[in-house]
Amino acid sequence: MANSLHLSREVKVYVKFGTNYWQIPVLDGFSFSQATNTAEVSLKEMATTADVSRRGRLMFNDSLSPAEWSFSTYARPFKRAADDLHHMCEEVLWAMLAGAEHNEYNATTDKFSDVIDHDSSRALVDFASSNQMVFPTASILFQFPANDGGGSGADLWYEIEGATVSECQADFDIDGITTLNWSGSGTKIVEPSSAPTISATEVTAAELGSTASFIRNRLSTVAITAADTTALPGSSGGAYNLVLTGGSITISNNAEYITPSSLGVVNVPLGHTMGTRTVSGSFTCYLDHNSGSSADLLEDLLNASTTIKNAFNVTLSVGGASSTPRVEFLMPKVHMEIPTHSVEDVISTEITFHALPSDIANTDEITVKYVGS
Repeated sequence: MANSLHLSREVKVYVKFGTNYWQIPVLDGFSFSQATNTAEVSLKEMATTADVSRRGRLMFNDSLSPAEWSFSTYARPFKRAADDLHHMCEEVLWAMLAGAEHNEYNATTDKFSDVIDHDSSRALVDFASSNQMVFPTASILFQFPANDGGGSGADLWYEIEGATVSECQADFDIDGITTLNWSGSGTKIVEPSSAPTISATEVTAAELGSTASFIRNRLSTVAITAADTTALPGSSGGAYNLVLTGGSITISNNAEYITPSSLGVVNVPLGHTMGTRTVSGSFTCYLDHNSGSSADLLEDLLNASTTIKNAFNVTLSVGGASSTPRVEFLMPKVHMEIPTHSVEDVISTEITFHALPSDIANTDEITVKYVGS
């Protein structure tokens, strides 16, 4: 008898954006689901003269919640030999997070216009197109291969229709590889009536299989410069170079889905709108009294605690300031909170920050720079 079970380690994930497909190499722990909202009708009445009381209830399917999905990938930049341009395996997800239109992707040049700038030295992701109420959507496809030893079993496919990328969290703990945690929503999960035809993907199998694109977190550095040094009277001059032990950055679109509420039908989400765009995160490092280290930053922020606004230019180079491969998060206007202490064998601090635009209507909170090897 053929084995009809499916194993998670064989799953393949694809994103269909417009008419093009990307295979996304995901890590263990991915998920997707869709819940049903129900309405309950119950009876609660006093007893009859025979001491009888109706106590039943009925349940009705009212609406479907938006489909929820999440998975993690490694940050993987590479330089393509065919065009001498820098790309990344998860490029389509960044494009969706930044609000790319379907027609902004050129399959001939493998470029996303407006949201990703490719050249021979780096690839830049910016959010100039992100001041939109509604983003173009994609289909996310999960393929569960038949586990039957090459027999006649069929692959199982699930598709999330109308999918958007709501959030990306980049984690860079000291002992790991740079990881991106992606999450979002969709209008509906369906099982396609037939297997999708994916004849080619925009990142080749050789590029997906290369180990040269993985980024080592231990090489990461961060450079912090105060925009207004007069508000920071310390000895560092407003320039800090911290030696990190870890941290994370979260970029969120705060997407919301709208669902009608009509009686007599099971309502499904109509679509999404984008909420406030937020960029925030934290760094962890040891409490260090060298010049321009974490103790100086803590002292300066404490001395400037009555300042209504503070602003720092922060460049986080995950994988090293000049090493390849690496990914850099460039944040020109960062609001820092006063660091908190963690009392362990070695005293450490956690610095929480919020990347802000130059003006409340602008979209220049962050630029993501990829450099492949």
